[in-house]
Amino acid sequence: MAKYLLLKHYRGAPAAVNDVPMDRWTPEEISAHMQYMNDFAARLEGTGEFVDGQALAPEGTFVRYDGEGRPPVTDGPFAETKDLIAGWMVIDVDSHERAVELAGELSAAPGAGGKPIHEWLEVRPFLTAPPTITE
Repeated sequence: MAKYLLLKHYRGAPAAVNDVPMDRWTPEEISAHMQYMNDFAARLEGTGEFVDGQALAPEGTFVRYDGEGRPPVTDGPFAETKDLIAGWMVIDVDSHERAVELAGELSAAPGAGGKPIHEWLEVRPFLTAPPTITE
């Protein structure tokens, strides 16, 4: 089994087919979207492929260390993660192909008008230890 991170983006990914920002959805559309996400996670819990997932609030602060005795620096010149990442899900699957299959299904969550978003999701494998070489 290999772990993959499925990332949902606010911005930074190509536009979705149903590209209506969530702040313009009705409460019913938001509820339907969240229910789809919950049902998807519950199904993967049943197959043993779900590890964890969370939606992220838009608030946040970008922080870096600025040296001994100095306060941390916040909100630097880089793109802020809070602007890019809307949420994530960790899955543990048998293959990259299965991770891509599940991401494709997740991208069809309903959005505005109850129509599938067909949003782009980023699929990233967890970094693993390199194989041990024996002679």
